[in-house]
Amino acid sequence: QVQLVESGGGLVQPGGSLRLSCAASGRVFSISAMAWYRQAPGKERELVAAITREGDTSYRDSVKGRFAISRDNAKNTVSLQMNSLKPEDAAVYYCNLKVVGMNYWGKGTLVTVSS
Repeated sequence: QVQLVESGGGLVQPGGSLRLSCAASGRVFSISAMAWYRQAPGKERELVAAITREGDTSYRDSVKGRFAISRDNAKNTVSLQMNSLKPEDAAVYYCNLKVVGMNYWGKGTLVTVSS
């Protein structure tokens, strides 16, 4: 059984930074693809950033150059460094793990960007 627990959300002013972390239980982390999704009120959940088990990364266009995803296989964690935050980045951010055709989700952490 895989469990994902996100942390690091909060209130930040526009232009500020936050670092989200996701801790994964289970033994499959090192062979899993990891990703961060977000969902704003009234909108669909969208992919923000992803990292393969080999460490290859990808980002949605709106966060390129501002966000950075990373993973630590020794600690079973994936992080999302978010810089130059904008009001439109405000959402609940979810950690996602994909392995062997299975999809796991955390409960999410709220990011609010407001002055």
